[in-house]
This record gives sequence, structure tokens and C-alpha cells, in this order.
Amino acid sequence: MKIAFFSTQPYDREYFERYNDQHEIIFFEARLNEQTVKLAAGCEAICAFVNDRLDAGIIRSLKEIGIKIIAQRCAGFNNVDIAAAHENGITVVRVPAYSPHAVAEHALALLMTLNRKTHKAYNRVREGNFSLDRLTGFDLYGKTVGIVGTGKIGQCFAHIMYGLGCKVLAFDLIANKKMESLGVQYLPLLELLQQSDIISLHCPLNEQTKHLINEDTLRSMKDGAMLINTSRGALIDTKAVITSLKNGKLGYLGIDVYELEEKLFFHDLSESVITDDMLVRLLGFPNVLITSHQGFLTDEALTQIAQITLQNITDFAAQKPLTNKV
Repeated sequence: MKIAFFSTQPYDREYFERYNDQHEIIFFEARLNEQTVKLAAGCEAICAFVNDRLDAGIIRSLKEIGIKIIAQRCAGFNNVDIAAAHENGITVVRVPAYSPHAVAEHALALLMTLNRKTHKAYNRVREGNFSLDRLTGFDLYGKTVGIVGTGKIGQCFAHIMYGLGCKVLAFDLIANKKMESLGVQYLPLLELLQQSDIISLHCPLNEQTKHLINEDTLRSMKDGAMLINTSRGALIDTKAVITSLKNGKLGYLGIDVYELEEKLFFHDLSESVITDDMLVRLLGFPNVLITSHQGFLTDEALTQIAQITLQNITDFAAQKPLTNKV
């Protein structure tokens, strides 16, 4: 099939070209939106990522130019109007699990860096400053970690934290028996927030979870708690989090995602003025660590993403059952 590939990064091209042996892929650096949708003309499939827009209007435009399948090269599909896709006869597939370890380990990296301030220590030493002043962290051993969402990534993170000697709490709609046998205790969300020293978000973004972390839930947290988000930016109400950081209620924030990341992440803006006042404010806090949606960026994950996405499209073209259909 002929595939229009949107939001292309150098690693996308590298891995998809490495594993593609039968499709024609046209790579576009542009994100998919109203202005770029016509780039897919002449193709039968598109490959989209987290910040590509696939609302009802764009899906209608895709149908008009002959697109038959939308292949998300990620697990999430909150950027896709699934009902509109079904109405227009366009199949949607995704990569439900590439490397849950990659994201879980990145959540640990954010946590450890914030705690032990290794990013600050690195910069100090490079400048000849070997002082240990204001680099004090805390032992993770014995701390209570609350995990919101125990899908594959949440389960991996639970294993990591349990291995570090933490008490692990969890919140999910359905308790996972394997996690309970490991020693994970499932609690209602507010109870988890009240008891946890560290909270890590590993749930999908939908109408029920948007701004799950808000003024009210932040108020329920322990004073000085750490919040980690490697899932979707809009799980967090950024304005409320900024207020909580300012008044000292929230002790640490580590995010790999941001609710207004669409025009920022995956781009080099080092010579530009960032006009997003909320992001600029977050960058000014000494107890905030931000990475730009790189949690998935490992060789193993990129390999799985490319192979599964291409197989999804191959199976569709061959009219085989689609195990990863949304």
C-alpha cells in the first residue's frame, strides 16, 4: 500500500525503512491537520502519531482522497475521532504495546533525577562547582508509591518500585490479580493520593481521566509529594499544578508529556521565543523536570512500533483479521 507518513522524525524514517519490504512510504515532516491533509492524496493509508489531528473534519477529508486505513504508530488514540472514522468506513489500528519497559523506566529516570538532583549536579561539576549544598534527596526504600493505571506500563513500573523496596499502591477500574499477588494494594483514587509519597500516572486519556490531577485532587495529596506523568499531558490540569507548586503543596513534578505540547514537542525551538506562558512558568521551577515525550525512545520500542505498524497495514491489505483494530 501507499502510505502517507506524518510527523516524521529521523528515527521514524530509520526504523520504518529498515523493516519495510513491501509498502511505498512517503514521509512528511508536517503534522496532520487541515492544512496538510491533502498531502495524503494518492495514498491508501496514513501513519499518524500522538499530535496529529484526526477529528471528524479531517477524517471526512481523508475519505474524500481515498484513505482506507489510519495506522497510529503509538498506543494512544485520543487524537482520533473513532466514531467519525467508523462512519466514513476508515479502519483505525494502533500499536497497543511496544515496550512498556521503555516508558516505565523513563518514569523511574524522572523520579530518580528529581530526587537526587543529578541534572543539577552534572551542570555544577562541569563548571567546577563540587559543592553538595542543596542536593539532598531521600531514600526511595520504604516510601509509598501510588500508581494510577495498571496496564502493561503501570505493571512494569510497579515491579520496578517494588524491587526498590517501596510500598506500592494502585488505582484502576479493575484490580489486577497478578499485581495483588505481588503485594500491590488497590485503593480508591483519593485514598491513594492521600497516602502516596510519589504518584505516577499510567492511564489513557479520555473524558473520565482528563484533568484527573486538578485543584481538588492536588489538595488531597501529601504535602511535598512527587508527581510523575509519562502518559498523556491532559491528565494534569497544568494551571492547578503551577498553583500547587507555587504554594509548596506539590514538592516535585516530572513530566514527559504536556497538555499543550502539540506545537512544541519534537521540534528544535532553541532559537525561538516560547510563547506558552504555562510551560515557561514550569521551566522556572527548580523542582520541575520536563522531557519532550521521549519515554518511548528506545531501540526495542522503535523496532516494535515499526514492525507492528507495518504488519497492521499488511494484514489490512491482505484482508486478514486485525488484532490491533480500534
